[in-house]
Amino acid sequence: MGHKNPDTDAICSAIAYADLLRQTRIPEAEAACCGTPNSRTKWVLKQAGLPRPRLIADVRPRAIDVCQAEVATASFSDTIFQAYHRMADGAYRSLPVVDDDHRIIGLLSLLDLLQLLIPTAIEGEAVREVFTNIGSMKQVLDAEVVCQPDDDVDADVEYTMMVAGSSEPVMAERIGAFPSEKLIIITGDRAGVQLLAVEAGVKCLVITSGFRPADAILVAAQSKGVTILVTPRDTASTTQLIRGSRPIRHAVTQDFTAFDPDLPLHVLRDRVQGLTQSLFPVVDPETKKLLGVFSRSDLLSPKRPKLILVDHNEFSQAVTGADEAEIIEVMDHHRLSGNLVTREPIQFINKTVGSTCTIVARAFRSHGIDPTPAIATCMCAGIISDTLNLTSPTATDEDRSILKWLSEVAGIDVDKFTEGFFAAGSVLRSNQPEQVVGSDRKEYVESGYRVSISQIEEVGMSHFHPVRETLQAELRRMITEHKLDIACLMVTDVTRNDSLLLIEAPEDVLRRVQYPRKKEKLYRLDGVVSRKKQLFPWLSGLLGEVARDAKEAGRD
Repeated sequence: MGHKNPDTDAICSAIAYADLLRQTRIPEAEAACCGTPNSRTKWVLKQAGLPRPRLIADVRPRAIDVCQAEVATASFSDTIFQAYHRMADGAYRSLPVVDDDHRIIGLLSLLDLLQLLIPTAIEGEAVREVFTNIGSMKQVLDAEVVCQPDDDVDADVEYTMMVAGSSEPVMAERIGAFPSEKLIIITGDRAGVQLLAVEAGVKCLVITSGFRPADAILVAAQSKGVTILVTPRDTASTTQLIRGSRPIRHAVTQDFTAFDPDLPLHVLRDRVQGLTQSLFPVVDPETKKLLGVFSRSDLLSPKRPKLILVDHNEFSQAVTGADEAEIIEVMDHHRLSGNLVTREPIQFINKTVGSTCTIVARAFRSHGIDPTPAIATCMCAGIISDTLNLTSPTATDEDRSILKWLSEVAGIDVDKFTEGFFAAGSVLRSNQPEQVVGSDRKEYVESGYRVSISQIEEVGMSHFHPVRETLQAELRRMITEHKLDIACLMVTDVTRNDSLLLIEAPEDVLRRVQYPRKKEKLYRLDGVVSRKKQLFPWLSGLLGEVARDAKEAGRD
């Protein structure tokens, strides 16, 4: 990524370097920008046939970055048995519950399952009761339905479960003591008990160990409306599994807190405080579909995004959140300044050339890789933009050599391309004042002054003078909004290789400006076209004088 308010060199160097890295050592490298490309950069990308890089205004970790996308889920119709096995397989303490469209409808915790599985009442017949349905029992028992008089197999009912372990007379008495339509009788190869259950009209007869009932019992069961399941499980296992066949829908917590995927990490940490849930869903705000989940532990040491900074080397110009990211490399051609600090040693390339694209092109050569015509076109544009087609004092012999090579690879005529590039759109004509001043703006701290310097290139000054006063007002507004001391706009005429300087600054600074004054706070900068090599060094020296004089006056 390049700097905020990116120019053509910042965006084109990011695109080209990402392309080289994908071919060499970082296959997942991606070009991005933290500001909208200007009209000339858009023209370049169109000429090259390249898409715009992804716009990322903030790289601080968000909910979508800390959540786990691959997560086990449950549905309302799942049984205790199914849900528990998913939890056990993944060592989860909680599961998100979703509908058929993957929209989240609740959360299920392990404690919720235990409360379903283990009855709280253990006196009397309460321990026999199980809330389930025939379809779920069939599923968990891996059973065959050998008789099913009706289709009402999915209705949840509070059944009474009875194991036929006593003699037939005792079983007859016990069966008669309960409402038959709520009885589930579990037995093995005991034809007499099977017949007793069928004749009593119980809701379901479960025959264990794979034993099949006689035809006469099947006929009687059909007439009495008794469902018969045959399971390969033994009686003890069957009893436990039936308890586990209860659908989880009765234990799902539908009062839960979910989070937007773009919510920043520091906001997440605040919001989970005081919440009792152990799992936090991340949900698409429009579709309500589940995107992932996170736990509190995921917020402790989140994975930081890896950044390579191009065309700048300080946090003040970097994308928001860069100070929380892992900076792995810097490639730049500006002075060293600011507060860039990394946790580990990194590759830092800084060369005294006119464009970062020159450094990237050099990296292509050192790897013995020719860029594609599209990428070469992109790098040509970066060099032409930053050096005003090699006429800027920042241009070096290396820029000239690299531009010649790249233009041959790209198959372009440099002079015609330059003409088309600068004619691609007047920043003054096509933008509002805040966009003009913000399109290529950099902030500096120099001798205690907070300074903003914006630069635009124009073909002639015909569009500048009609909007001079509104641009001056925008500089004043920017000083207030960004808590600056000085704000400048450098308007460079690429046909004359000189500039105009519009400035808002304290009087003690303005008094020292020695460039010819055209109007109030407007100065003519003959032969000045480079912010980096001409304007900023002059302003830095001026501010140093002001600061020294103020310090000496304080002593006096």
